[in-house]
Amino acid sequence: MHSKHYIPAGSAHPPYSVALTPESAGWDHCSLHVIELAPGQSHRTHSGLDELVIVPLSGSATVASGGESCELSGRDSVFDGPTDFAYVGRDSSLTVTTATGGRFALGGARAERKLPFRYVPAADIALELRGAGNCSRQVHNFATADTFEADSIIACEVITPGGNWSSYPAHKHDELSETETPLEEIYYFEFACGADDPDTQAPAGFGYHRVYGTTERPIDVLEEVRGGDVVLVPHGYHGPSIAAPGYHMYYLNIMAGPGPERAWRICDDPAHTWVRGTWAEMPIDPRLPMGTKETRR
Repeated sequence: MHSKHYIPAGSAHPPYSVALTPESAGWDHCSLHVIELAPGQSHRTHSGLDELVIVPLSGSATVASGGESCELSGRDSVFDGPTDFAYVGRDSSLTVTTATGGRFALGGARAERKLPFRYVPAADIALELRGAGNCSRQVHNFATADTFEADSIIACEVITPGGNWSSYPAHKHDELSETETPLEEIYYFEFACGADDPDTQAPAGFGYHRVYGTTERPIDVLEEVRGGDVVLVPHGYHGPSIAAPGYHMYYLNIMAGPGPERAWRICDDPAHTWVRGTWAEMPIDPRLPMGTKETRR
């Protein structure tokens, strides 16, 4: 039996494969829509109370809003390295048009300020290799608090090679303190075969994702995830995200919360934080980084 915090692929109506609002999630801040468009199609929507990041998962597109527009070169798949992206402020109409067809994520968060439309090229995206050994993963910090100005949204992408663990040690960010900021979080997953020339469709690809709480705020989620699935983290420790051997895992994280500061401060599960100390003597997984050299800095 699935948790209410698990949303399976294909549960939304076309052109959406994911249509998650704060209301449907049962929380207050984060949203995610994934649109799938055929060549030549357009999709028009409105940001409403949310600020949005428009992230090509596959394909290229033109994003237009408020008399401005940008061309998103995009990528063939999420395993091809960082992509360029567009930002649209709250209270704005926008249109996504694609000549090639593709799949595009619109990650959102409730915003108080309306900030201007912006375009960020792929070459400006910070690529981080985190962890070591079988805890190695690749992080694209494209809209984190220290890399991109926004009102509330924090967003990044993570690639975990097949057989590796990420979001580990498990951590939480659900209190306002010197060590944590309260943030809701969305995990959206895709998978690729772990061959030299990955089949990025990888319908058989899968992994596992864990969320667990404290005595004061219990939550219990353990889900097998496949391409297009979503797991919600309203609170509690989350991780590990485990990529099955043979299948690389991608996830898109969208975060936002009620705190006065836009920041990502986390607290490890104290039972497992010692694991970080073992990484100093381990090499990073040689399969990383993944993606084209042209997109790295």
